[in-house]
Amino acid sequence: MKKIILSFALLTIVLTSYSQGIYIGPKVGLSQTKLDLKSDQFKNGESKFGYHLGVFARINLVGLYLQPEVLFTQTQGQFSFDAEDQPIREYDADFNRVDIPVMLGFKMFKLLRVQAGPVASINVNSKLKEAGETVRDADFRSATIGYQAGLGLDIGNLIIDAKYESALDKFTGSMAGFNTDQRTNQWILSVGFRIF
Repeated sequence: MKKIILSFALLTIVLTSYSQGIYIGPKVGLSQTKLDLKSDQFKNGESKFGYHLGVFARINLVGLYLQPEVLFTQTQGQFSFDAEDQPIREYDADFNRVDIPVMLGFKMFKLLRVQAGPVASINVNSKLKEAGETVRDADFRSATIGYQAGLGLDIGNLIIDAKYESALDKFTGSMAGFNTDQRTNQWILSVGFRIF
């Protein structure tokens, strides 16, 4: 976690010296999540809704922008376990974490933005439940990295972002010393307001 914060601070300082303006503000939004488990014994459940809230910064560079965010995120997932000679077991997962996405993007037509980048997730309090009871042996990694990509829209001081988030474990087991994971795939819609 210290590496993530230090890297984020250093990157912000370096890019500030090359920036054409920095904007800061609050951000809130909703997400639609679906677990994507890669196993014949696990069956993915229905999509679930979650929320996030926090702050964003926008650092305008020559022709590009960098948008780091710090968000408290609550998501959910549902799946079932179907093994031979055993009854089907259904599980609900609640993920409470701090997400730190860093989007690199560019503007088109002065309103529309295209963006993509990594997202670091720090587990705060995540639980796995079976029939409403917490499963004690649930093992969630404390910090992982995934990716986000999507579009944005700027209307005055209002920013609207629509992004897709998924895991990087298809490509590599770790990145910059952090584990990638089989995180939930989710669609994210958020709204921010530029106050500075």
